[in-house]
Amino acid sequence: MAAALAAPTGLLKLPPSYAPPSSPSPPLSSTSYGRRSRRRPRLWRRGAPLLAVAAGEVSYTEPEEALLEALVGVQGRGRAVAPRQLQEVESAVQTLEALEGVPDPTSSSLIEGSWKLIFTTRPGTASPIQRTFVGVDSFSVFQEVYLRTDDPRVVNVVKFSETVGELAVQAEATINDGKRILFRFDRAAFAFKFLPFKVPYPVPFRLLGDEAKGWLDTTYLSRSGNIRISRGNKGTTFVLQKSADPRQMLLSAISAGTRVKEAIDDLTSSRKGVVVDMNTLAGEWQLLWASESESGGGSWSSVASAGLKDFQTIKEDGQLKNLVNPFPGVSLSARGNICKTGNNNTFSVSMNEGVTQVGGVQFPLETGGEFVMEILYIDNKIRISSLNQHKLVHLCIVNKT
Repeated sequence: MAAALAAPTGLLKLPPSYAPPSSPSPPLSSTSYGRRSRRRPRLWRRGAPLLAVAAGEVSYTEPEEALLEALVGVQGRGRAVAPRQLQEVESAVQTLEALEGVPDPTSSSLIEGSWKLIFTTRPGTASPIQRTFVGVDSFSVFQEVYLRTDDPRVVNVVKFSETVGELAVQAEATINDGKRILFRFDRAAFAFKFLPFKVPYPVPFRLLGDEAKGWLDTTYLSRSGNIRISRGNKGTTFVLQKSADPRQMLLSAISAGTRVKEAIDDLTSSRKGVVVDMNTLAGEWQLLWASESESGGGSWSSVASAGLKDFQTIKEDGQLKNLVNPFPGVSLSARGNICKTGNNNTFSVSMNEGVTQVGGVQFPLETGGEFVMEILYIDNKIRISSLNQHKLVHLCIVNKT
């Protein structure tokens, strides 16, 4: 029962945030004003599923990779982020802004198309739409930029789910200079899957006057056209991506609780032939997701032994510790050893002692067990492992303990 679940430990779920982008859209603070015309771009445009993008198909510069690395594990597109991680993200953003990306990005065709919002600062002055939807992990947020039409537009799309529908907020756009787009919001509507018509968003844009206007500066546009950094007139910073990092897609899938196995397959297929050793495994890991146990659960001791909740610490000498906090003031810990077996990325895990602590009182806990763990994917942020018929996903909290 517990033997199948012997992988490293961590939180079982992150807040939701995945849905394959059928209708991309921009950060909720971009669009612009300009001349009207008879033709208008479609409100929703279909794009290829992000999971179709393999990790090796998109190339990034080192500073771009540093930004994507800093963003791995950020929840709510910046709503919940540790101070140290926020500092890493801001430093990576500033580094890219100081580099030479695409000059005059508003004049480049690379800015056109659908962008997924992966991070934003959330100052109190942000728009009500942004405050309401952007920080919700279960929603996906996109921006569509169409400047080379007879009716230039920026469209922000909040995708609630594949079954519920989405909200699209449109704005007329005008290129002000090589970096700045001026915008004026002019219409918005919900498109629910269960209704044959669109429901207007109840905001009287015409009566808002200057409140419906703003601007968006693109401070960095990658030469590959995959990463964009923009700053809005309300002081908000946006990081957007066209081809999503498969790791972020996996975390989003875990958060939303949908298509996790597909996201795992997409990521594991991109890292064939990587050799894993104890130095690679060393660190503190937090469990994000585990496939369901066919045996249906297990005792607290088996859970602690297998390391299915909260944290696992692995040291380079093979010592490991699983820590479970089932209730406030109660913890279960199990200690053991891990070592590599053979030439494949398989490891033998043996647990030999455990402790239950309630307040300041400790009791011995039976945690004996032998497990075999195969590493399917690992980098310095994400680890995917297999234990019998079970797959587990962990996030690295601290490298090399």
